[in-house]
Amino acid sequence: MTPAARQLPSQESVSRHAPELRAAARHLGRRRFLTVTGAAAALAFATNLPTAGVAGAAELDAAKITDDPFTLGVGSGDPQPGSVLLWTRLAPAPFEADSGLPRQRVPVQWELAHDAKFRRIARRGTTAAHPEFHHAVHVEVTGLDPDRTFYYRFRTGRWVSETGRTRTAPATGARVAELTLAAVSCQAYHDGYWTAYQHLAEDDVDIVFHLGDYLYEYAVNSVGGARNYTDRTLPDVFNRETVTLEDYRLRYALYKSDPDLRAAHAAHPFVVTWDDHETENNYADDTPENDVPPEEFLLRRAAAYRAYWENQPLRRPQQPQGPDMRLYRRLRWGRLAQFDILDTRQYRTNQANGDGWKTPTPESEAESQTLPGLEQERWLTDGWQQSNALWNVLPQQVVFARRNHATPGNTTRSMDSWDGYPASRERLLKGAEAAGVENLMVLTGDVHVSYGFDIKRDFDNQGSRTMGTEIVTTSISSGQNGAAQPPNWAGYLAANPHMKHYNGQRGYVTVALGQGAANVDFKTVSAVTTPGAPITTAASFVTEVGEQGLKPA
Repeated sequence: MTPAARQLPSQESVSRHAPELRAAARHLGRRRFLTVTGAAAALAFATNLPTAGVAGAAELDAAKITDDPFTLGVGSGDPQPGSVLLWTRLAPAPFEADSGLPRQRVPVQWELAHDAKFRRIARRGTTAAHPEFHHAVHVEVTGLDPDRTFYYRFRTGRWVSETGRTRTAPATGARVAELTLAAVSCQAYHDGYWTAYQHLAEDDVDIVFHLGDYLYEYAVNSVGGARNYTDRTLPDVFNRETVTLEDYRLRYALYKSDPDLRAAHAAHPFVVTWDDHETENNYADDTPENDVPPEEFLLRRAAAYRAYWENQPLRRPQQPQGPDMRLYRRLRWGRLAQFDILDTRQYRTNQANGDGWKTPTPESEAESQTLPGLEQERWLTDGWQQSNALWNVLPQQVVFARRNHATPGNTTRSMDSWDGYPASRERLLKGAEAAGVENLMVLTGDVHVSYGFDIKRDFDNQGSRTMGTEIVTTSISSGQNGAAQPPNWAGYLAANPHMKHYNGQRGYVTVALGQGAANVDFKTVSAVTTPGAPITTAASFVTEVGEQGLKPA
């Protein structure tokens, strides 16, 4: 989503890329750089990785760390039946480029327990926080019992982190009665407080899906934008657009320092996927939003992807190689649900018709237009063929269902969403139909409002089969306070009979998947420009197994 006023990156800010990265890009040249999908950046970044099998950097005596290094909290992610992924990053001075640590590796102890007081230890060990990864820690703990709750913490020197809670997934093939998930997206720091996360930390959910725009690249001023701080002054390092690796790392430090976000990460395992703002607004594969050389953009993308992995609870297969990162992946929750997490930014063809809201044309309706990329499309439809899950859930980024414009006679649709890639959407609907998927649910973010859609087999024919539902979560803060009924509320509902819900306030959504139905609660806060707003369930719906379609609960 493009803000009304945007500070574009200057040539000076773009040129802050490390000299060795820029030299590598120039050496290979634009044609080969693009052909090899950013090989120059991959090569350059590979020279700045911990040396395998040996102590690449000297080890720091952790007793010399005089300030709390766990300022960015803890997190866990991607639960599997026999393992959990634990995350933290050491940063005693989070708003400084080196986070207050020398370029030395730091030994970090971790503990996983059955109880919050750590009397019954399940696993423990020691790992290294490498300076090459900005002292981030990713621990994959294996050999655990499925479908169990665990507690975890980290230690280094005399410092102990806060305690996090996580869980393993049920065993493959297990019959599971229910799973409650939360979906969140779009947390622009400069647009307001993350009170919704405070409430989510206290909510009874099994897992949280973050559907993108975890980070925004736009400048954050000294008062935190709409937060309008009076008790602190943010450093000038945030008052510029993120372009370089240092920029993105510092911006994650700002975001991760928020107490409400820290509380949500500590309370629940997260499954994350990005949208555009983690790198740059509305980019498509290697095509930037602005007119910069492709090699410059891929260096920026490499920086953004690396900082994303460093600061998220992701497993080893998701570690990026230069400007490439395999983020789409599959998780299972016994036989109750299969989650196919998509990446609709890295592989898409460029938005047709110059992007924005445009009337569909042969360019946008061409068979060659693909949002996930053809390889990811095949991966998804092949996965549906092999699925034995009751619910097939698709956590992804942009609106999947048709959205007709709210104004009568206006034939434009969003070229950045699936409406701009209808051939790609049709291939997926055919694939779901061929696989016999009966209970399809799409989870979506991006648009800063909440929607509930019936997914029609043919959006031109409202009498066609309802193949599933799309649950669109609103933003955590992006767009500031919003309104329960935005100005186009009535027009949108009238123009889209398959739209069953529309609300423009901030918050999140919870979905309880069961053997007979799914119950959906759209939860909103009254304001984000002031902290501490209460949370309300704005609307509740149910969709039944074997009879898809949202009905008021």
